[in-house]
Amino acid sequence: MDQPRIVVVGLGYVGLPLAVALARHFETVGIDIDPSRIAELERHHDRTNEIDAVRLAETTLALTSDPAGVAPADVYIVTVPTPVDAANRPDLSIVESASRMVGRMLDGARRPIVCFESTVYPGVTEDVCGPILEKVSGLRRGEDFFLGYSPERINPGDREHTIDRITKVVAGENADVAERLAGIYGAVTSGGTHKAASIKVAEAAKVIENAQRDINIAFMNEITRIFSLMDISVWDVLKAARTKWNFLPFQPGLVGGHCIGVDPYYLAHCAASLGHDPAVILSGRAINDGMGAWVAGELSARIAAGSDILVMGLTFKEDVPDLRNSKVADVIAGLKALGHRVDVADPRANPAEAAHEYGLTLVPSPEAGAYDAVLVAVPHVEYREAGSVGAARHLRPGGVLADLKGMFAGQTLPDGVAYWGI
Repeated sequence: MDQPRIVVVGLGYVGLPLAVALARHFETVGIDIDPSRIAELERHHDRTNEIDAVRLAETTLALTSDPAGVAPADVYIVTVPTPVDAANRPDLSIVESASRMVGRMLDGARRPIVCFESTVYPGVTEDVCGPILEKVSGLRRGEDFFLGYSPERINPGDREHTIDRITKVVAGENADVAERLAGIYGAVTSGGTHKAASIKVAEAAKVIENAQRDINIAFMNEITRIFSLMDISVWDVLKAARTKWNFLPFQPGLVGGHCIGVDPYYLAHCAASLGHDPAVILSGRAINDGMGAWVAGELSARIAAGSDILVMGLTFKEDVPDLRNSKVADVIAGLKALGHRVDVADPRANPAEAAHEYGLTLVPSPEAGAYDAVLVAVPHVEYREAGSVGAARHLRPGGVLADLKGMFAGQTLPDGVAYWGI
């Protein structure tokens, strides 16, 4: 398999950059079941802003929404989402559906590898996806096809840690599969590869990466609440603490997105199924999941009942259009529950997606002088460049400028503007 034919299933934040990178070295087909996604990529537009128009125009990546029309391949890489349900339990329905789709595509004569990148708890690849592939294909795992795992490490909006620079962890159900995957991934990244001891080890490594960040951010959020009771700025505290050489530079904030706000629940579910109480993991999740309501309460305490509020920023992090699991929505819901009227603006978010995901209508051009409070929830570059004056122009006299990321701390505010930051 010197020049394998590769199929990437799922062309979102993870799959598209990977598929484009692979296409530079191998014959690669990208599949996404959403025809509109394929159509926009063929027009050289990526709504995630991960791949620019020039790279899309130049890539040799073949695109399709019809898996039935794809010729058999040597390697299938599955990069579909793995969310949680309303009760924060792992929802494997998408990766199970993708496994059924791939199962129908397998050609036993090629002895293909099916490699999963989706974040799961240890055992899902071999105990859930493998049996589905066998059942649908009628082939025998370990003889007619083989399983692999290489956890995704895409960070939306990050232009430094891109797919062609990061270290890729790879694992296979045997040493030969791991070696073949290391060769493929090693061809697209200068960061090299690490062969994990087993598929379960690779799955575990991925799920703890984000759980670790979640727990550290939860500590920052808890001390933020403590220092708020003492009228101490957490940003001032962190500035001082970071002068120590081994202080970890985490920051407080709203923990959303598809990874950090989700993956710990996969690890917690796995632990509970084994009879272990994941107290630290779930405690961190409880703190972070409660930050939206806490922010709403703190801001509400500083303004009059029934105030008009403008929330600036809805995406889960700055400078990306990704709305998945945005905890800003929790802040908005909390403010509305407390009796305030809330408008939401975001220069990066897709209005149709905001309406679909959260039932929110984005205000494209918020009025000047129309609000009693302005909450800058996501520090997009547009807001950073406009500064406190740009945000405060939306306030009525005596209004409150609220700032979740310390953007405006220490800046001179317009006369009559009150400031609140965590």
